[in-house]
Amino acid sequence: MGFNPALLFKAPAINPVNQKARSIPFFNPINVYGRVFHFSWFGFFIAFWSWYAFPPLLNDVIKKDIHLTKKEISNSNIIALVATLLVRVVAGPACDKFGPRKTFATCLLLGAIPTFCAGGVTNATGLMVLRFFIGILGGSFVPCQVWTTGFYDKNVVGTANSLTAGFGNAGGGITYFVMPAIYNSLVNTQHESKHTAWRVAFVVPGILIVTVAVAMLLLCPDTPTGKWSERGNQVENNLRRHSMIGVVEIPGELSEKPLAGSTSGTESPSSTEKKDILPPAHIDPANFGDNEAQLSADQMMDTAKGEVVRKPTWSEIRHVLASPQTFVTVACYFCSFGTELSVNSILGTYYQTNNKLTLQKAGDWAAMFGMLNFVFRPIGGFSADFAYRTTGSVWGKKVLLHTYAFICGAFLIIIGQLNPKDLSTLVGLIAGMAFFLEAGNGVNYALVPHVHPHANGIISGLTGAAGNLGGIVFSIIFRYEVMGKKTLFAKSFWIIGVITIVLNALVAWIPPVPRKQIGGR
Repeated sequence: MGFNPALLFKAPAINPVNQKARSIPFFNPINVYGRVFHFSWFGFFIAFWSWYAFPPLLNDVIKKDIHLTKKEISNSNIIALVATLLVRVVAGPACDKFGPRKTFATCLLLGAIPTFCAGGVTNATGLMVLRFFIGILGGSFVPCQVWTTGFYDKNVVGTANSLTAGFGNAGGGITYFVMPAIYNSLVNTQHESKHTAWRVAFVVPGILIVTVAVAMLLLCPDTPTGKWSERGNQVENNLRRHSMIGVVEIPGELSEKPLAGSTSGTESPSSTEKKDILPPAHIDPANFGDNEAQLSADQMMDTAKGEVVRKPTWSEIRHVLASPQTFVTVACYFCSFGTELSVNSILGTYYQTNNKLTLQKAGDWAAMFGMLNFVFRPIGGFSADFAYRTTGSVWGKKVLLHTYAFICGAFLIIIGQLNPKDLSTLVGLIAGMAFFLEAGNGVNYALVPHVHPHANGIISGLTGAAGNLGGIVFSIIFRYEVMGKKTLFAKSFWIIGVITIVLNALVAWIPPVPRKQIGGR
């Protein structure tokens, strides 16, 4: 079936069990699915903007004002990623326990505090401490993706996740336009001193962060079915309403205990007898609402058994950690998003030193890399969903993931070997690399919802944290210098390219979904 533009405007069809949308009402923010979609991407967009607000001003304005060395700047770029790594690891289980909406808003509000305090920085130590705590904002990526996954079904979740993440990641590009523009406006129009202007500039993202976080809490629900704590009960209700025999007693497990007040079933609610649960051979279409997709009994039962998020436990965390499928998403995101973060931190400086550009022009070209997320990451998610629908298998997404990674690695090696001094050549190569890098990020989080869907927060957090770990490792590689004077950006590019190709080759053979997993297929 071809694309229907009307789906962008009207209320979507929904999964009858978990109430997830099967299309994206992009131009309908009044609809709850459209509203959550837009809050999800814009919340992460503002967070990413503030998280990367320092680099556009750091190498020139701030460096001169508080007398920073190149090493201190590099160290601050690395430290900015450390807190995000830690927050993403914690944010995953927090999403499964408290719900992604509350976790999202908490990350934003906590990150707003150091954003407002940016103007108080007077030395390198203060800069590093502040950037560590601003790194909390980077952790908002995890609830952004978990929240989106909770509202969109398997047929479109790749596209939905890549759009919210891609638009959000573009904040890392916007900041290269906006922060110098705010600074220049304060200096040239408001006649503030350079010392004051860069400090005042950070108030703008701080105000936006608080506004979005509060609005998110007031205007959006936890899940399509209501409160996070009641998600399992709502799945029970939906199964009963469609004449299914099994009901969800605990998220992820099925029993035959009927709902309180139910007249169907003959056993006492206190009965502990367990029996094999078989879905009915036929479900009456009359049981489906006008806006509900008509799924088979097996599809509905698999959704209830395997795709309701469970309360996280240490046992569950260990199980997910030990899974080879988790290592696939972790290794691939280590390479792709790790590269994106590290390149974001140095790209403006690379353009300045390689092509002798001014601060504003270097920032404008560097912004392009992040801005391309608006298009390239969604292309990755869309192509992943297309591969899934075309092949009928999660393997379609996995093969696409590694294909993008291998080509991205090749571009990184070419950039490193050529180290172009011609601006158009360098920009072209960076753009080519960005396509496969950012599209690969989109494919990865199109695959994540299929892997251990009952622990989506945990695996989303681990995968996201791996991206930050990659950013730290690759930022350390970019920090490498000769005699303390010359930074070897070109050599760093090809080293990262080799790492990307090797790691993807090592995990390419692993099946995308555990063999005995229920749901997510």
